[in-house]
Amino acid sequence: MAGTDDAIPIAELLDERRHLLDVAYWMLGSSRAAEHVIEETYRRWFELPEPTRARITAPRSWLASVAGRICLTWPAQPEQDWAGAVAGLVRRTGPLAAEPQSAEAADRARHSLRARRALPTSARQHDTVARAVHLACVTHDEALLTSLLAADATAFFDGGGKVRTLIHPVHGNTHVARTLLTLLARHPRTTLHPHPVNGRTGLLVRYGPQVAAVISLDVAGPHVVQVWGTLNPDKLRTWNRPSPGT
Repeated sequence: MAGTDDAIPIAELLDERRHLLDVAYWMLGSSRAAEHVIEETYRRWFELPEPTRARITAPRSWLASVAGRICLTWPAQPEQDWAGAVAGLVRRTGPLAAEPQSAEAADRARHSLRARRALPTSARQHDTVARAVHLACVTHDEALLTSLLAADATAFFDGGGKVRTLIHPVHGNTHVARTLLTLLARHPRTTLHPHPVNGRTGLLVRYGPQVAAVISLDVAGPHVVQVWGTLNPDKLRTWNRPSPGT
C-alpha cells in the first residue's frame, strides 16, 4: 500500500519532469530524443526495489544523474531513425515495466463498483458530491474531504511511468484525503476546477495553462468510492490541444 508520505505535489512533479527534459535536450539537442531519455530514466526509477527508492534522499538529483548517463550513451541517429535508437535502448535494458496493480487492489475496485451499482447515483447527486470534493480540496479542508469519501475508498494514480507519482493504490478515506491534498497542494500556478470527465463531473487540475491531471470520481450514494487520477502526459495530450481558432 502506498503511504501518504510518498505523495508529491503536482507542481513538484511537473517541475522535476521539465528539469529532466531540459537536461536531456541540452545534451542531445533534440526534443524527441529527450522525451525517450526521460521515459527510460523513470523506468529505471520505478524498477528500483522500494527499500532502495526510499533511501534516495534527493530523487531529482538521482534522476538527473541517470538521465545524464543515458544521454552520454545515446546513439547518434538520423532525424527519421529515432525508432531504431529506442529499440536498441530497449534491447539493452529491457522493456518498459508496467505500473504494478495488486490482486488486492483489483478486488477492492470490483467491490467498489458493485457498491456503486447497488446505490445508483443521479447525475445531479454526483455533481453535488464532486463539487463538494472540489471545495474541500481548494480550501484544504481535510475533515470535509474525508467525510465525502467512503470508509473503504480507493485512489488510483496513472502516471504512465513518466512522472514520479504513486505506484500503488491508496486505500481508506483518511489516506486518500491526505494523498489528494498533498497532490493538490497550494501553489501559485496550480488551479483546480470542476469539469466534465467521462460524462460526469470530475476535477481538472492545471499547472499554469497546462492540464496536469484529470481526476474522475466514482460516487455511490453520498460518498466517493473511487478516485482515478490521470497524470500520464501521453493521456493528457488531448486535454492540452489548442482550441480551434486559438
